[in-house]
Amino acid sequence: MRASEIRELSAPELNEKLSDLKAELFNLRFQHAINQLDNPMRLVQVKKDIARVKTVLRQRQLAPAGS
Repeated sequence: MRASEIRELSAPELNEKLSDLKAELFNLRFQHAINQLDNPMRLVQVKKDIARVKTVLRQRQLAPAGS
């Protein structure tokens, strides 16, 4: 998911996306632990998507205070 796509989402959608990504990361880690993970790079992609969503949420929190 690209940062531009994430910025277009509303705050409730971002929170929902964050919880979905965290659940996916949990499942991927579980699959990795029992050696059933097909694409190990998916772990990296999901972690980066989580970071992007958290960054956008934090920017929105700070934007009203800074203006």
